[in-house]
Amino acid sequence: MNTPAQNSTTQKNGWWILVSIGTFAFMSNLDSSIVNIAMPIMAKQLSVPMNEIEWVVSSYLIVLTALLLFFGKLGDIYGKVKVFRIGTGVFLLGSFLSGLQINFPFLLVGRVVQGIGAAMTLSNTYGITTSTFGIKERGRAMGFVGTFVALGAIAGPGLGGLILSHFSWGYIFWVNLPFGIFAIILGAIVMPKKFQTTPGTIDWLGFTNFAVLIVGLFLGVFIAQEIGYGAPVPLILFLIALIALVGFYRTEKRVQNPLMPLSLFKIKPFTYGLGAAVLIFLSNFFTVVIIPFYLEDARQLSAGQAGTLLIIFPVVMVFAGPLGGWFADRFSPATVASLGLLIVAIAQSLYIFLTLTSPIWVYIVITIIMAIGTGLFQSPNSDIVMSVVPKDSLGSAGSLNALARNIGMISGTALSTSSLFIGMSIKAGFHVTTYLPKQPETFIFGMHVAFAISLIIIIGALILSILQGRNVKPGDLK
Repeated sequence: MNTPAQNSTTQKNGWWILVSIGTFAFMSNLDSSIVNIAMPIMAKQLSVPMNEIEWVVSSYLIVLTALLLFFGKLGDIYGKVKVFRIGTGVFLLGSFLSGLQINFPFLLVGRVVQGIGAAMTLSNTYGITTSTFGIKERGRAMGFVGTFVALGAIAGPGLGGLILSHFSWGYIFWVNLPFGIFAIILGAIVMPKKFQTTPGTIDWLGFTNFAVLIVGLFLGVFIAQEIGYGAPVPLILFLIALIALVGFYRTEKRVQNPLMPLSLFKIKPFTYGLGAAVLIFLSNFFTVVIIPFYLEDARQLSAGQAGTLLIIFPVVMVFAGPLGGWFADRFSPATVASLGLLIVAIAQSLYIFLTLTSPIWVYIVITIIMAIGTGLFQSPNSDIVMSVVPKDSLGSAGSLNALARNIGMISGTALSTSSLFIGMSIKAGFHVTTYLPKQPETFIFGMHVAFAISLIIIIGALILSILQGRNVKPGDLK
């Protein structure tokens, strides 16, 4: 019987290895959100309507999410470091292509290439970290990775705004190149030359079913946001996704080397932690999507001013993430994670009270509180999730961890906009699908509705985290 992943000592150059993989963890997640603030400029320059330019974001997220499990399994079989290294080159190639500003179809090709590379790196990031660090330092290591994962996901709008205030939109992709090249060179020096592998085969039928499930589901969601959830095309896509889900489940139960080892979900701390990760990223993306509207449209701040305020969250996360890891190494990781979610819940409840006349310092304080809570949660939760699984399943567990984040981000993008516009429609008395410049109070009402829903989501994450703590045994985290 396999035992949970255990290391007593940290490998040589462990922290330098972490710098290399952490850089790509940041960039891969950054590119899921940095495009949002540039879409109006890109749409104008490329002569593409706004409802089509959104595919620059959607195509990246869909490809990334659909391929995570596949490359996680590939990492288990052929070596996590090997797959990660190839992914770094593919990601940088996609970044270069995306920044060339040739035309819209070429941009989408670049984003698809980026998504493939991001899937290869992100699916193996946590597995490499768990294999590299001993138990005494793993909490801090997970804190480092968790910080840069969350940092990348949240920093996009702020960093994108700062880049666009000085350069053309192509540089939001090219900013990856110097940092990526540095990380590749560093990784070539410090990463182990021999790769740990686990004999196995690729579950091609499972991969096909899963890819169809993800593409059908989220393609349906994004199209439904444009033409309505009751339209024939989204309904057909949802039906295809449902059929693929049934096929995937049956396949994974039957095959000897499944793409997604369902046995992992019998490990309660793993399952609860994964669920909590989905919910906190879902909730975080309410802030990512809605707050730029609040600052730029409702409060009439410039893109530069809004970008400066939006950058507060990732800056605080730089310190809060490692702090969470430090606490996890010295106290119960589950307790630290639950405390972090409680702090996030407080911040989410305070967002409900923001108005058109709230002092900006109030927004800053709320954002700092939320960043601290998120930082305290990320690393302890990832530490538990990756420590309680069998060592030969680290690649699959790491890809599931990354999958949870991406499902949270995609779902958060869809749910936040839907709840915002539903609230605005209730206030306005008619169907609303955009910001109403002459009715800022309508937006504020919709924002309050959205953050009330986000608060409920965080409370759900807190419940799962508490359940996780009750099911972690003293010998699990070794």
